[in-house]
Amino acid sequence: MSTHDDDPGDPGPAAPDATTVEALGSLSKALETVERARGHLYGFHQLTGTADFELDRAVKLLREAGHQAWADRVETEILGRDVVPGHWTYQIVDAYNETYYEPFRQLERTAVSALAGGREHRFEARLQRERRTPGHPDHSPGEGAGA
Repeated sequence: MSTHDDDPGDPGPAAPDATTVEALGSLSKALETVERARGHLYGFHQLTGTADFELDRAVKLLREAGHQAWADRVETEILGRDVVPGHWTYQIVDAYNETYYEPFRQLERTAVSALAGGREHRFEARLQRERRTPGHPDHSPGEGAGA
């Protein structure tokens, strides 16, 4: 059984009203945006780490080229530096996950459970049903497709 549909023939919990479905859709859309932001944060973390490791090569090459003072500056001023005071990127990612992402994710799941019987994406499932062309083979409901 799909957790995404609100098929009137299903004996499960009654479908929430249209405004509730729309509100939950908006809440889920906001969470999806946060998921994307979180992905960018992981990208920031990985790119910053890659740059920091590349500094090892820059320091080595500066030393080989006889630029000891520049190698020392890069090594002491930038290599391993906090990206914000007192924090490396992994700590920013951890703090985001703990203080924002996880509470948001839990609240969204709890709201869907309380207001929609645990059935996710009811708004999208309704749109899917409304936008199908009856009888078209590529518009037919499939398993878990919000029939």
